[in-house]
Amino acid sequence: MAIRIMLADDHKIIRDGLRALIEKQSDMEVVAEAADGQNAVKVARKIQPDVCVLDIGMPELNGIEATRQIVKLPHKPRVIGLSMHADRRYVAQMLKAGASGYILKNSAFGELVQAISTVMKGNVYLSPAVAETVVDDYRRVAKNEDNSVYALLSEREREVLQQIAEGASTKDIAAALGISVKTIETHRRQIMEKLKLHSVAELTKYAVKEGLTDLET
Repeated sequence: MAIRIMLADDHKIIRDGLRALIEKQSDMEVVAEAADGQNAVKVARKIQPDVCVLDIGMPELNGIEATRQIVKLPHKPRVIGLSMHADRRYVAQMLKAGASGYILKNSAFGELVQAISTVMKGNVYLSPAVAETVVDDYRRVAKNEDNSVYALLSEREREVLQQIAEGASTKDIAAALGISVKTIETHRRQIMEKLKLHSVAELTKYAVKEGLTDLET
């Protein structure tokens, strides 16, 4: 059975181009079109397409708001956002609204078929430029908010923590790392202060949780 697709864009030339592309595919068919967001929601409710390709900048109801309503329909259609913008704000809002894909208009004719196939498999499709924006945004947030063991502790402190979690004595850790017992004791104190933990048992649980060791607790 062919994948049933609705195209929603306020520019007829865009819809015509996308329709021509889809009609070349033996397993896809365009079953409806809409020129604004309000009509897109009404048509999606009535026609029940498998995939809705929505321009984000439509009149009356923008693609983000239309997406929120369409993904709540009983037949659960997938939504692919179509936009001129790779701005992280647009991407984030579309994904939050429930879209399964986001492609840029300047590459839509080369990517739409792949995007439709991808979202129909239950996966997310993002244009490469969009994906790069999402990754950059994640890295920025992670850098600002990371409070993991890798951000809080030095490389040496992570080594000491792992060996403590694995049951090594202070003397054994000192011998293994080639440093003094006193230095190991200092590291352990600093680790506990940084992590706000107060016992070897707590350190062990933390090390397991953070993936420093696969020792079972």
